[in-house]
Amino acid sequence: MIKSRVNTEWASVRLGIIFSHIGLSPNSWTLLSIVPSVAGFILLVKGNLLASLVCFLVAGLLDAVDGAVARVTGAVTKYGGFLDGIVDRYVEILLYLGLGFNLAGQETPFMPLYAWLVLLVFGATMTSYVRAYADHRRVVTDAEDHKKMGGLFERGERMTLIYLGLFAGAFDPRYIVYSIVAAAVLSNFTVLQRIVYVRKKAGGSV
Repeated sequence: MIKSRVNTEWASVRLGIIFSHIGLSPNSWTLLSIVPSVAGFILLVKGNLLASLVCFLVAGLLDAVDGAVARVTGAVTKYGGFLDGIVDRYVEILLYLGLGFNLAGQETPFMPLYAWLVLLVFGATMTSYVRAYADHRRVVTDAEDHKKMGGLFERGERMTLIYLGLFAGAFDPRYIVYSIVAAAVLSNFTVLQRIVYVRKKAGGSV
């Protein structure tokens, strides 16, 4: 685990050094990630899944670049972290909207596709909201406690699953449906995990 963390930090530093030479600020890199996301959304609507996947992966790369450049250049700011989180939500929503258009009419288990997508969006936004609101209400304010809040299925896991579904869905659309259903269920399970954690930190029983 320590070795993995060291390798990740090394890769982040190298990424930051390479892209810092271009001269864009970290916030510019953050905002730039919206461009391939919009392209990915359009491609999803048009039914080009693999090209859309590439666009969203590029957006993910740019999302990593902004933080890496900020750390390497000593330009880490609270506003930068805030802006990064906001743009991340827009990128994710564009992905889900595109999936909604792409899969219109596709059969889904138990309930309609739009209901699964709403549940997924709800789980994705509430995962972040629980942490932010716990901090706002000063129930969980310590940085280490924020990290421990975690959960089974955070944004990284959620996006990875959807991207895998997109890739497999290029060959059979049922795989995208499976990834959406799984992500919706697991995201909301993570919300419950965080609520339980906050409840315990507040000194009460579940």
